[in-house]
Amino acid sequence: MRRRAFPYSIPHGNAAGNRMIRTIVILKRISQDAFGHFNATDGWALASHVALSALLAIFPFLIFATTLAGFLGADRFAETAVHLVFDTWPERIASPIAREVENVLTVQRGGLLTISVVAAAFFASNGVEALRVALNRAYRVEETRSIIKIRLQSLGFVIIATFVFMAISFLLVLAPLAFRIARQWMPGIEALSISIAFWRFAVALIVLVAGLFVAHKWLPNGKRSFASLVPGIALTIAAWVLGAMLFATYLESFANYVTTYAGLASIMIALVFLYIIAAIFILGAEVNAAIIRYREARAFVSKPPATRRGR
Repeated sequence: MRRRAFPYSIPHGNAAGNRMIRTIVILKRISQDAFGHFNATDGWALASHVALSALLAIFPFLIFATTLAGFLGADRFAETAVHLVFDTWPERIASPIAREVENVLTVQRGGLLTISVVAAAFFASNGVEALRVALNRAYRVEETRSIIKIRLQSLGFVIIATFVFMAISFLLVLAPLAFRIARQWMPGIEALSISIAFWRFAVALIVLVAGLFVAHKWLPNGKRSFASLVPGIALTIAAWVLGAMLFATYLESFANYVTTYAGLASIMIALVFLYIIAAIFILGAEVNAAIIRYREARAFVSKPPATRRGR
C-alpha cells in the first residue's frame, strides 16, 4: 500500500485569534491521519484479534502467576490479582468473569514447572504478541527483531507483571498493619484513613497507566520518547472511562444478552467490552503516530532547503 504523505502546511493568519483556527486545522489533520490509517489497515478487525487474545490470555496469565506466587509464599496473590485486573472494569461486566477467575484460581495445582503451568505462561504471552502486532501496525513500523527475541520479551513481561502483582499484594496486606502501628504514634492520622477499596482502585489505575507506557514504549519496533506517548495514552484513558460508562449504561438500559446468548451472555459481554477497549487502545497509538508524523513534517519544512533530504 502506498504511503500517503502527511499534509504539513498550515494556513497562516495575521491575528491572534487565528491560533484557534490553526489548532483546529492541526487537530483535524492529525485526526484524519490517525483514523484514516486505522481504517485503511483493518484496525477494526485487528481490534477483534486483540480482544479475543486478551480474553484468552487472562486465565493462563492468572493461573501461571498464582502458581508462581504460591510457590514463593504469596498466598493472597489470587485475590489481589483479581482486583487489579477487574477493578477498573464496570461491575456488570467484571463480576461474572471475576467470579469464574476466582473459581479457577482456587484449584490446587502440582509443582511450578508442570507442563500446564509452562503452557499457561506461553499462552499468556500470546496476548502480549497481539498487542505488539497492533502497535507495530499503528506506529507504521515493520518488525525486524527475531521471533525468539520478541517471544522472550513477551514471556519476560508476563513474569515481570507477576512479580509486580506479588509486590502489590504484599503491600496491600502490610498496609493495614502499618496504619495501625502509625496510629499508635500519631493519633491524628485517623483522619487520613481511606478504605481498602479506594486503594485497590488507585493501585489498579496506576498499574494500568504504567502498563500502557511500557506497551507503547517497548512492544512496537523502533524508538519513541516517553513524551511522545503521552497524548495517545491520555486519550486512551479518557476514552476508556467514557466508553465503559456508555457501555455499562447500554447494558443496564437496553441490552438483553441473556435472551440472545443464554449461558454465554457473560462471556459475550466481556468480549464486546474488550473489543471496544482494544479499538480505543489501537486508536491511541494511531494518534501518537500521527502527531509524530506531523512534528517530523513541520521540522522538515522548517529546515533550510539546502539541508533537506527526501522524505
